[in-house]
Amino acid sequence: MEIAIVVVFVLGYLAIALEHPLHIDKAASALLLGIICWTLYVFSIPDGSDLHHIIEHGASGEGGLIHHLYEISSILFFLMGAMTIVETVDAHEGFRVITDKIKTTNKVKLLWILSILTFFFSAILDNLTTTIVMVSLLRKLIEDKKTRWFFVGFLVIAANAGGAWSPIGDVTTTMLWIKQQLPSTPIIVKELLLPSLVTVIVPLIFLSFRMKGDVTRPVRKAGREEENPASPKERFTIFVLGVAGLLFVPVFKTITHLPPFMGMMLSLGMIWAVTEIMHRKKPMEDKKKITVLWILRKIDSGSVLFFLGILLGVAALQEAGLLQQVAMWLNDTVGNIYAIDLTIGLLSAIVDNVPLVAAAQGMYPIAAEGVFAASGDFWLFLAYCAGTGGSALIIGSAAGVAAMGLERIDFIWYMKKLSLLAILGYLAGAGVFILLSA
Repeated sequence: MEIAIVVVFVLGYLAIALEHPLHIDKAASALLLGIICWTLYVFSIPDGSDLHHIIEHGASGEGGLIHHLYEISSILFFLMGAMTIVETVDAHEGFRVITDKIKTTNKVKLLWILSILTFFFSAILDNLTTTIVMVSLLRKLIEDKKTRWFFVGFLVIAANAGGAWSPIGDVTTTMLWIKQQLPSTPIIVKELLLPSLVTVIVPLIFLSFRMKGDVTRPVRKAGREEENPASPKERFTIFVLGVAGLLFVPVFKTITHLPPFMGMMLSLGMIWAVTEIMHRKKPMEDKKKITVLWILRKIDSGSVLFFLGILLGVAALQEAGLLQQVAMWLNDTVGNIYAIDLTIGLLSAIVDNVPLVAAAQGMYPIAAEGVFAASGDFWLFLAYCAGTGGSALIIGSAAGVAAMGLERIDFIWYMKKLSLLAILGYLAGAGVFILLSA
């Protein structure tokens, strides 16, 4: 039955990759992938077992569908909250505070500016939230769809690299930080900042010699300023509130130790209340265009369901023990710690990096000294590789999946245009880390 689960997973991935030739929306393929994998897993449970207990707690007593559903729903609520806040700022045209200050239309200059912004924003916000924000910004800066796709795809690389060197920037670095493999924030920043930066800079330098021309900005319709019900003061207020709300999320998590989606929902609730009060005296025709309740109807539910299907499929692989088998195989056949981490990073482009890192945490106890010690080279390099390796495929990271859903980026197109650039940066950053740790 394990083989059947792998076959379904691979076929589901192919259906997602071939979305356009098949004319089947990737959300439908992802949902089929996730549900069928779990169905096969249930059928693989031996007769006489307590099926309800296994579904709820897992075969080992540490997981199960309920456990995975909690983690998945946390991500989905976080995603929905972030998307709603960003859309609320966008509905008020709040991002003009930034876009009006970016004057250049030169492709190379614009890519450098946005990539560096994304890299550092990601370390503060996290790579998923930063990607959602940057997609919204790019819609104001670039008219042509394929050009915008390229920028979005590259900013996914920048967001993943920026998240890798911060304890709150990427979920895998956060896992290693919380579970004490990487307890020291200064050491994480000191050891991973330069390799992560190289992951972005090297492909940027390459593109600087290849990219030509200017981007075409979307033309603002005549009278659009007058049509928007939000005044300049309201626009600026919502922009500040939106950014502050997003920045508040990691602070809330650090103080309360509650899941990040709780902080995101608290920020959304505050912004929702402020906009209700702010627009209470406006005519209904104007008010409905900029209220959170109306904006919620615009949220791309297809992207959320796509996320759900993908994460369910990966959870089924994890529950069936397949990812643990991969980790053990790497340990037995590869041996070298740098090669193991590099391989885990590239594998995270195919399956989610979270269970792969969790498997590594379970396999290698924290040692008193050496590469497996707290803040040792194995854990530092694992944080780098798991955080940045997923950029090799658009579906290999939460940031990439969000970008794919929001911009409808084609899987094959990303693989042709950006995968090699992502791998180039990944290997360059890895090389820097290995040289510095030698």
